[in-house]
Amino acid sequence: MSGFATNEDLSDVLREALGPGYRITGVDRLRGGSKKGVYRLGLDGGAASSVVVYRWTSGENFWPATDEDDPADPFSPASGPSLFLSARRALDRLGVRVPRLLWTDTGNGAGDGGHGDGGSRDAGGPGGAIGVAVVEDVPGDTLEAALTTDPRRAAPALADLARSLDLMWRERGPHHDRVELLERGGTSLGESCERLVLDRALRDLAEAAGRDARIAAARDRLADHLRRLVARVAPRAEYSLVHGELGPDHVLIDADGRAVLIDIEGLMYFDAEWEHVFLRLRFPEHYDVLRRPGLDPARLDLYELAMRLSLVAGPLRLLDGDFPDREAMLGIAEHNLGRALALLP
Repeated sequence: MSGFATNEDLSDVLREALGPGYRITGVDRLRGGSKKGVYRLGLDGGAASSVVVYRWTSGENFWPATDEDDPADPFSPASGPSLFLSARRALDRLGVRVPRLLWTDTGNGAGDGGHGDGGSRDAGGPGGAIGVAVVEDVPGDTLEAALTTDPRRAAPALADLARSLDLMWRERGPHHDRVELLERGGTSLGESCERLVLDRALRDLAEAAGRDARIAAARDRLADHLRRLVARVAPRAEYSLVHGELGPDHVLIDADGRAVLIDIEGLMYFDAEWEHVFLRLRFPEHYDVLRRPGLDPARLDLYELAMRLSLVAGPLRLLDGDFPDREAMLGIAEHNLGRALALLP
């Protein structure tokens, strides 16, 4: 994979973001990111001992491009500085904790606050157009790690995450839209969340069936069951703010014990049931803290099967490229394949 940041690249970013007084003492490219590069920089010469750099460029994105990617599709790949900036503005306005922004450059001269607006940077190079953000480094573990190694530290963060989810639940919109698209005055595709989910699930099913004989053998039964499930869903005309991929690995814990949301580019107005299906998958032993009343059981049933199929097709698609943690992706696909088949009547 070409296009990873060099020390020279990061030194240039640091100079633009924080001025000439800082020196990089160490660089760590953090694991887990598949759509952007995430780098922790150790620093000397100023008040901050470290910062985190987000870097959006094709050379840092492991996902293969497709002809179906459409910014008006809420399920199109959520990657890019404009999505990040719109999401952090929305969450910050609600009082949901996100990493503090220090500096950003969208790659076309457009910036967002922090300690300074991003200026114009060179958008060329082997990785294509480059967008960059420098944010605070939230020290300590993810919530995922703390739930295992330090439950006493994890408990208040989990409660704060529930508070954040409640703030997002109460933030309503009249249409299902990515926050960034809404800021630009656009409107998302699709007549409803449930139809969007069905269409995506059928595409995921077709893709997974082409890659695994077990899914192929059950393809017609799975498609029929998806259509039965969507027929049970009653219409809805109001939507909540959802993260879209809120696992415990996408929550940091700050020094005050607060939950800090990261990987927020997919923030959108959508059915809260979509978020809660993912929360049930990723917080199996702790979901009771995050549970809320009033969710629609019919939507939960549809979205669980759709999400299982997505978590088969997506990891297998990612492995078409050179994503490094291949065993983990294969494990995710295999686990969710079994769960999807188990949902058949």
